[in-house]
Amino acid sequence: MTNKNILFLGSGFVAGPCLDQLLKRSDNFITIGCRRLEVAKKLANNHPQTNAISIDACNESELDVQVAKHDLIISLIPYTHHAKVIAAAVKHKKHVVTTSYISPAMQAFDQAAKDAGITVFNEIGVDPGIDHLYAIKTIEEVHEKGGKIVGFLSYCGGLPAPEDSNNPFGYKFSWSSRGVLLALRNDAKFWQDGKIVECPGSRLMSIAKPIYIYPAFAFEGYPNRDSTPYTERYNIPECRDLIRGTLRYQGFPKFVTALVALGFLDDTPVDYLAPSAKPIAWKTVLAKACGSSSENEADLIKAVIAKANIAPEDQRRIISGLRWLGILSSTHVHQKENLLDTLCATLEDKMQYEEGERDMVMLQHKFEIEWADKSKETRTSTGLWFGKPGGDSAMATTVGVPCAITAQLILDGKMTKKGVLAPMTMDVCGPLIDALKEVGIYMTEAIV
Repeated sequence: MTNKNILFLGSGFVAGPCLDQLLKRSDNFITIGCRRLEVAKKLANNHPQTNAISIDACNESELDVQVAKHDLIISLIPYTHHAKVIAAAVKHKKHVVTTSYISPAMQAFDQAAKDAGITVFNEIGVDPGIDHLYAIKTIEEVHEKGGKIVGFLSYCGGLPAPEDSNNPFGYKFSWSSRGVLLALRNDAKFWQDGKIVECPGSRLMSIAKPIYIYPAFAFEGYPNRDSTPYTERYNIPECRDLIRGTLRYQGFPKFVTALVALGFLDDTPVDYLAPSAKPIAWKTVLAKACGSSSENEADLIKAVIAKANIAPEDQRRIISGLRWLGILSSTHVHQKENLLDTLCATLEDKMQYEEGERDMVMLQHKFEIEWADKSKETRTSTGLWFGKPGGDSAMATTVGVPCAITAQLILDGKMTKKGVLAPMTMDVCGPLIDALKEVGIYMTEAIV
């Protein structure tokens, strides 16, 4: 058996499950490259099939030397650096796998990758990734039987398991709280009744609605960025309603709406939150945010309700949440230049996963189908995965393992399509669905 040499770039939370999957094969030899050598060594963990190196992906000559030595590069570094990795891979005719969406800078290498005879495979985690696989599967099955997909609603959420969702958000952070909050400011676009609907980020939480998947869960969902290209990407020009959205537990959108109204998602610098400014209490910050001249709790509560226009039925829960966060208290804030980052520092103090807690990933597609005889049918594809307390999270597993399996299929010659790819056709989705099912990662399909 010929050894397969893999250059593994990055050390994020998905790295562990991805490496573990690759190391199940004795013919895989992996060079783990991180900016800091000690991080790479920790990931390598003295495994005989690994080697740890220090590498700066921004240094093209360093990258060039390492890419040339390997058969395939897994790039789990920030997506802005993928184009540099792909450029080196094209030069040395090496394959690449990433979990990131294909950016214009990455797509620009499509013809060069084809000319070099290499596969640059992307969008193969959970969302994007597993979601694509099962969307394409049902869409192609329906089309082959002469049907149309007139509606496609897809929602995915990385959340605490129900027993660990014990805070006002029903949410915990396994990565940057800033990234999570900034995503809540994104504008959204989607198809509704054959027309494109645009929603500014400032109103995103106001269009959240209940999403019914299993009776045991109370979810709400809202659109995630721009869903409109998916009529083309998924080859469903006939689709009139199409949303790819985010799942959260019930209550999250209204709580966030209040924070937005109070200005807590604003990253404009303010003097009183400068690190060099005198210490300031949360209740003082809140008074400034809602224009209250008083820091008395009762007065602050009235000011918050007025400023955020909180409906009577939501007031008790949202105020209780602010109190839980310490925002009505005399506790000094972590002064981080602006309201957004100051809030993030408190969220990260209060909303991390504790020892023994677990996360979950919930993903569901709902397909509205119209057959040639005008009859209608609804199908679903549903995936629910839980993390292991003290072990890998569900999110890390459902991103890292599909990435590793894709790399393995390419190295084994079982996936030979060339160019800059995402899983958008069954010739690549089929083998991935089968391989993932073998390791227990799959979605359950039903007609409802």
